[in-house]
Amino acid sequence: MEPTAQSAYRPPIYVLPVIVLAQFCGTSLWFAPNGVMEPLIAAYGLSEQALGHLTAAVQLGFIGGTLVFALLTLADRFSPSRLFLVCALLGALCNAGMVLPGQTLPSLLLLRLATGFFLAGIYPVGMKIASDYYREGLGTSLGYLVGALVLGTALPHLLRWGQFSPAWETVVGITSGLAAVGGMCIAFLPDGPYHKPMPVLDTKTMMRVFQNREFQAAAFGYFGHMWELYTLWAFVPVLLAMHPEAGSQGFISLWSFLILAIGGPACVLAGYLARVRGEKNVARLALIASGVCCLLVPFALAWDLPYFLAFLLFWGAVVIADSPLFSTLVARNAPPDSKGTALTVVTSVGFAITILSLESLSALRTLWEGPAGFSLLVLGPVLGVFALWRSVK
Repeated sequence: MEPTAQSAYRPPIYVLPVIVLAQFCGTSLWFAPNGVMEPLIAAYGLSEQALGHLTAAVQLGFIGGTLVFALLTLADRFSPSRLFLVCALLGALCNAGMVLPGQTLPSLLLLRLATGFFLAGIYPVGMKIASDYYREGLGTSLGYLVGALVLGTALPHLLRWGQFSPAWETVVGITSGLAAVGGMCIAFLPDGPYHKPMPVLDTKTMMRVFQNREFQAAAFGYFGHMWELYTLWAFVPVLLAMHPEAGSQGFISLWSFLILAIGGPACVLAGYLARVRGEKNVARLALIASGVCCLLVPFALAWDLPYFLAFLLFWGAVVIADSPLFSTLVARNAPPDSKGTALTVVTSVGFAITILSLESLSALRTLWEGPAGFSLLVLGPVLGVFALWRSVK
């Protein structure tokens, strides 16, 4: 039963840590194996091109999975906690399948594609579970969730740094085990008090959620944010290597980890700031700051190394800080019985945009070498700010 305004429902103190832990463990399937893809490919005697194919397979699987989940409204018609559990266990099995002997490129691609598909029942569904428990302070709660995702994203760079380099089979086994543990942790949480199940299948829900003007603003702001985010993350090692004072591969791996990982506490801080300034205002500020960074790249590469590293740390913080705020706005402006579908479809489109952005920048860099091509990323913040401006107007 949904609490009334007078009841001022407060979730038990353990709810948010359990959701954050489960989200981190579940999404480890996504990122941690990327740190051992090279030895995995060597173990099976695959070509160097297989690295890009296997990385892209997870993204494509996730996009396909989110589209299927949104079309069938699974997160709204069924218990999101149980859906999370099932997807975490199936994803763990697909991930663990990579250690079976005799793997070929097609079989590995299929396993990574399936892993990405089941991640569609982990990342957006985890945000749905949080929105079912939190109405006041949802931005803060999602800040912790996205922060956990950011740390998972940065983990492969940490694995490449230092003397600790576990066997790739060990990393795959650990991530599979973590995902299973995360799914079982979330399974003990009952559906939140704000969970309003959709009574019947409605395949038009995926499009109907966009009829709300405020929802449109949040969704298009998120799309602009995603145009910049993953492309920057992918090219952070490239940017570090472009600086004339850059050091060894270990130096680049360590600083890549730090530049990505700083986004974790930035998401949490943004969630708390949003309580005072509002989600739109904080998200707009983060978009403007990251947009300015896109334009400063050619100049920053000429700075001394300490200033350049400080610049990248700042960019790494502001580029992700608005992510939980956009998810909050999406959940808040979606119909109560469609929050899961709304979060899933927006996430799906957002990740599809990341592929377009990555390919666009890669193609531009083949035609025009140098740092000026990174200015292409500013299109994302411009779109996001424009979407929020139209909403306010």
